[in-house]
Amino acid sequence: MAKVPSALVAASGLVGGYGVARWTRKRELGGAVLAVAGAAAALQWRQQAGGKAAGALTATYVAAFAGSHPLAKKVGAWPAVFGVAGVVALASWAVADRRG
Repeated sequence: MAKVPSALVAASGLVGGYGVARWTRKRELGGAVLAVAGAAAALQWRQQAGGKAAGALTATYVAAFAGSHPLAKKVGAWPAVFGVAGVVALASWAVADRRG
């Protein structure tokens, strides 16, 4: 079975979490998607790059989620979400995925 890159898992968590929250109008469902994907990505980060890198990438994931809110006021919700998802995906690839 092919392994899904952690960059894709993390970016999908940010985009999917927002999409679910928006379309269902239930923020807690979006938060659940965000949390499950973040936890899955963190496990991959730990396996691929070690604990310190996983901690740093998890902090980046949480900061991206938090940072998307004020960014959305400037550029719009979807552009903000896609922008921070791209940043997280790039960081994830650089730190964890490209090693494998």
